[in-house]
Amino acid sequence: MHPLLNIATQAARAAGGNILHHLDRIDQLNIEHKGKNDYVSEVDKEAENTIIQTIKKYYPEHDILAEESGITKQKQKPAEVRWIIDPLDGTTNFLHQFPQFSVSIAVEVKGKIQHAAIFDPVRDEMFTASRGSGAFLNNRRLRVSQQKSLENALLATGFPYHDFSYIDAYMESLKSFMTNTAGIRRAGSAALDLAYVACGRVDGFWEFNLKPWDIAAGVLIIQEAGGLSTDFNGGDNYLNSGNIIAANPKLYKEMAQTIGKTVPTELRK
Repeated sequence: MHPLLNIATQAARAAGGNILHHLDRIDQLNIEHKGKNDYVSEVDKEAENTIIQTIKKYYPEHDILAEESGITKQKQKPAEVRWIIDPLDGTTNFLHQFPQFSVSIAVEVKGKIQHAAIFDPVRDEMFTASRGSGAFLNNRRLRVSQQKSLENALLATGFPYHDFSYIDAYMESLKSFMTNTAGIRRAGSAALDLAYVACGRVDGFWEFNLKPWDIAAGVLIIQEAGGLSTDFNGGDNYLNSGNIIAANPKLYKEMAQTIGKTVPTELRK
């Protein structure tokens, strides 16, 4: 395992331990309301601090982009290495003790994601990847599914939950996928949805308006598992646009065609 990935997994496990420690005492937590259906708890902050301190212990010169604390730059000039962190992807699930949440950590080197770890502390599942070295689940190599068509595909997605400006376009895409697939799942952690594409538990995933820390790790894991991840225009602007399609190569084409037919051009940026 590459040293950077080793630290990423170490940090993810430590944060996962923080999260599980609080799972049975949700009623005692301090919870802040950041916006409509957008929450942050002391657990998010504690887990994020654990990750950041782990990184700084070994790589104090690296930059960090984290969901709760924003951008931390160690110098005026950007560092070559940046860590992109979501300490608790699926906070609403966690606060309801719905066991679908994760820790997501990506390592970007010279503007390109090179290492990734997504940890599900409830199931003790660690999804990892390093560019050019494949993707793994607890040391077992991953491959995306071989599903060839939407007709028999199981897809994952995320519903709009705080920004509803694009809800009509989303509903058109959802209607099309619902009526042309074997089923749709909305579990509540985009990072785990992407990890599930990588290991074949779902055949594809699409969502609008995500943040970089939601998808940075998952995109690399899917690519290293033989899948495709793009923005709605087929490019690699997903970290900026927040719009993403991910699937095995055979299914990706059909998913992209559906998005092209149902999502207006101005929303496919």
